[in-house]
Parts: sequence; structure tokens; C-alpha cells
Amino acid sequence: MIVRGEQIRALREERGYTLQDLAKRASLSLSYLSEIERGSKRPSLKTIDKLAAALNVSKSQLIKGDVADTGLSLGDKIRLLRLEKNMSLQDLAQNAGISLSYCSEIERGTVYPALATLKKIAEGLEIPVTSLISHEGSLGHKLKSLREEYGLTQAQLAGLAGVTAGLIGQIEHGKVQPSLKTLEKISEVMGVSPCYFIMEPGAVDQMLSLMNPELREMLMHPNVQAVLNLVCNLNEKEMQFILNFIQLFKRSELS
Repeated sequence: MIVRGEQIRALREERGYTLQDLAKRASLSLSYLSEIERGSKRPSLKTIDKLAAALNVSKSQLIKGDVADTGLSLGDKIRLLRLEKNMSLQDLAQNAGISLSYCSEIERGTVYPALATLKKIAEGLEIPVTSLISHEGSLGHKLKSLREEYGLTQAQLAGLAGVTAGLIGQIEHGKVQPSLKTLEKISEVMGVSPCYFIMEPGAVDQMLSLMNPELREMLMHPNVQAVLNLVCNLNEKEMQFILNFIQLFKRSELS
């Protein structure tokens, strides 16, 4: 998350506060506040809450860019947007049609909601769902979240997957796209299908919306779903074999 240190300083000086005055009002140490203003520290959302309250401004004035592009976690992003709309946690839960406790867990980052729930939350906040999932759906973000959930460092994951720690870091930061072979190695270590990393949130819904009703109905059949689940776990060689078989079958149907 990028905080506008120069804006904090300008607002502080505009109100006639010294660095010490604002630090006291926001319950922060003088040295920490100084580092925030210089841009050498990246404060948490809780600290931004304190600063915004002490300066009597909107939190969005202290953050660079749109909330969707700040690099905030999903929970912090939802909380910031909720507070910007002067909504209580209970208000959002009611608007989204979910329980208060579940809404609280999402904001704290202890659970990651399904796409259907994210859509409800976005509707409750009156924002497009892409404002919540644009960053969360990236391959790098998924890898980092899952790695941290397993309690692994980049070096430990790299060792288990037989790749370099530098490559893991580059993937997590979105600087490189891993090959299918590398993705398979990482997926095997993490105990998930490669599809987990490459399917964007909402991608399935978007594809289904473009299909005619008959095709959608067929794809939702349990037998077809079982086949699709198997396909997700195929390696590159097995997938190519299936594609070749389908092409051969189609040619025989046309002849």
C-alpha cells in the first residue's frame, strides 16, 4: 500500500500541528510518524485510520491511487471502502446478506470468500466486483497467500519444488510467468491443481455468460463436471494426448 507521506505533512502543517502534536493525537511515536512522512515506512491500515482521524480527513486522501490498486489485502480493502461509505460492519453484512461474524472474518483476513460472496459484498458497497478481486486473483498473489498459509518461506518452497528462491519471488511479484512445468512442480508441493493458480476469479462465470443456454446446462451436468475436474490435474503430455484424441474424433465424425 502506498501512503502519501507528503500529503500527511502538508495536512499537518495546514492545521498548524508540529510533528510531535500529530504523533500525540494519532498515538504514534514521533520517529515512526517522521518516517511515514518521509516515505520510508509503509503504515498499516490501522495506523492510517489513526492519522485520518487525527487530521479529520478521509482515509482515501492519505493513499495514492484508487483503493483497488493500492495493494491492500482483500479484508483491508473491504474495510477501507466500507468506512469511506460510513457503513458499520453490521450494515455491510446486512446489505450483502451474510452473517456479521463471517463479514468480520473476511475483513480480518481469516477466511477468503467465494466469488458469489464477493459479488454480494460488492453490491452491498455499491461498487463493481472487479474493485475487490483485480489483485486478489493474480497468480503471484495466490501463490504468496498459499505459501504463507503453509508457513513456508520462498526459499523453503523453492527447495521443495526444485526451483530457485529468486524465481518464486519473481512469480509472486508478477515479474515473470512460470512455465507449465514449473507450475506443476509448485502445485504438487502445495497440494493443489495447477488450475488453482491460473483461473481468475469470475473467469468461469464470464465464460458461462457467453455460452448459449443448452451448452451451459450441459457443462453443469455432474458427469461433465467430473471430467473437467480430471482435466485440471492432467500434465502437459496427458493434455496433449486428450486434445489429439478430440481432434481425431471430430475428423472421423465429419468423414
